[in-house]
Amino acid sequence: MTNDWRRDRIGSALRGENPTVLRHLEAGFAAIGDVQFLPGYSVLLVDDPQVQRLSDLPKAKRLAFLSDMDALGEAVERACRRLDPAFRRVNLEILGNTDGFLHVHVWPRFDWEPEDLVRMPVWLYSLEHWRDERYALSPRHDALREAIGKELDLLTVKPRVSWRVS
Repeated sequence: MTNDWRRDRIGSALRGENPTVLRHLEAGFAAIGDVQFLPGYSVLLVDDPQVQRLSDLPKAKRLAFLSDMDALGEAVERACRRLDPAFRRVNLEILGNTDGFLHVHVWPRFDWEPEDLVRMPVWLYSLEHWRDERYALSPRHDALREAIGKELDLLTVKPRVSWRVS
């Protein structure tokens, strides 16, 4: 498969062609990030490519998207905490400055990060971290993908409601 999916991340996710997608949630797609200099970096993509900002969504869908964001953030936190004892926290960001569609960045943060960056926005990492192949998503991240996906499954299972007639 070529990287054509990168030009249309949401459309390719809707067609089942985006290899970064972990799960289709209620209002968006949970995807692992293209770069993994902070292992576990993930993105929540809205499932409608026309939606540019959170306020474009009707209230019910907006709340569903925010619930999906919460689930992905917690899934990344649980998986990273289990896989790396130096895990610190998760940062959630809705920016939209580069890609015009609504999406959320889910950044795990770690104690092993450089001291001058550990408490700063990830966007201050050097261009090397964003472009160097050693940080690119690859099969070596499969265990991390699986761990986040399993946590998402646990967090997004809808409880069955059973009614008893007395």
